Amino acid sequence: MVPDHADQARRLIVTSVTLRDFRSYARLELSLEPGLVLVTGANGAGKTNLLESLHVGTQGFSPRSRSDTQLIRQGASAARIELTGTRGPTAVVVSVGLSASEPRRATLDGATLRSTEQLRAELATLVFTPDRLVIVKGGPAARRAYIDRSLARLYPARAHVAIDYATAVGQRNAALRRVALGLSDREVVSPWTAQVADLGAILTASRGDVIELLQPGFAERAAELGLADASLGYDAELPTIESLETRLERDIERGTTGAGPHLDEIAVRSGERDLRTFGSQGEQRLAVLALLLAEAELIAARRRVPPLLLLDDALSELDERRRRILSERIGTAGQTIVTATGAEALPLAPAQLLRVTPGRVEVT
Repeated sequence: MVPDHADQARRLIVTSVTLRDFRSYARLELSLEPGLVLVTGANGAGKTNLLESLHVGTQGFSPRSRSDTQLIRQGASAARIELTGTRGPTAVVVSVGLSASEPRRATLDGATLRSTEQLRAELATLVFTPDRLVIVKGGPAARRAYIDRSLARLYPARAHVAIDYATAVGQRNAALRRVALGLSDREVVSPWTAQVADLGAILTASRGDVIELLQPGFAERAAELGLADASLGYDAELPTIESLETRLERDIERGTTGAGPHLDEIAVRSGERDLRTFGSQGEQRLAVLALLLAEAELIAARRRVPPLLLLDDALSELDERRRRILSERIGTAGQTIVTATGAEALPLAPAQLLRVTPGRVEVT
């Protein structure tokens, strides 16, 4: 495994949230406690919107939508999220502005960031939402994307690898299509073939490192939750210049690069069963939660502090034993915000209990 010596992460304990025209909240001023914060309320009251605002405020993007217009309250033209808290012993202030007509804007401690994506490098946040089950039940692209995101979080120095590889594949595909149309000679493909091979080898090795890191914790947390013999498998096809040139005619005909880590499969298994095909939805949920717990522990160990955890409706389909196990795991360090329709869903006493009604959040 290639060693990485990234800077310590800066844990964000969110102490206050200010929202203006974000989703269902016209105005919200809310104080949060460290530890386990339980957010309750009826379905549709705005619990998920609150968690979403914390994700946008710490990561610069929504896990639910890529359209800023959908994040802005109906009838408004802009929205704003402001978070205050601490990174270790240091106070921190984050602000993210959303507009229907302009790019997102973000500031960290008063300094304007070049891109809201810079927040991801500064603040570690992990999220579970019901649609995250796609990591297990969806196609290979969903699992590749998950591992590539984990790569960026666990090996910050290699965060650019997946992006650089995708860019090289895109450029090679464009060159292939120009050749197919008779607009260029085959030689224009060669430089991109070399880049796809070089970056593909780095990406394949990096994904292998991530899976090797995740595997022990994933198996342990899954076993605790009742999913036996859980494992991650990586079916990788290492691209080489020779293998890519061998299939050049087929690639020109199809206009796409037909080999490389952009086509690799990552399997999530219980014993010999591939959970995508042969797992129940309950097992798929347990697998995603086990992955989240495993990565959270890795981030805490490698960066010396735990990430902010956002869990939306994670408890609803678990029995009491599994709810207790999960609650004990997420309530031990840092800060976790978890939603449920009622307080009875959480077997432990939370550090803070919030009640959401449309447009409002009350401390109870």
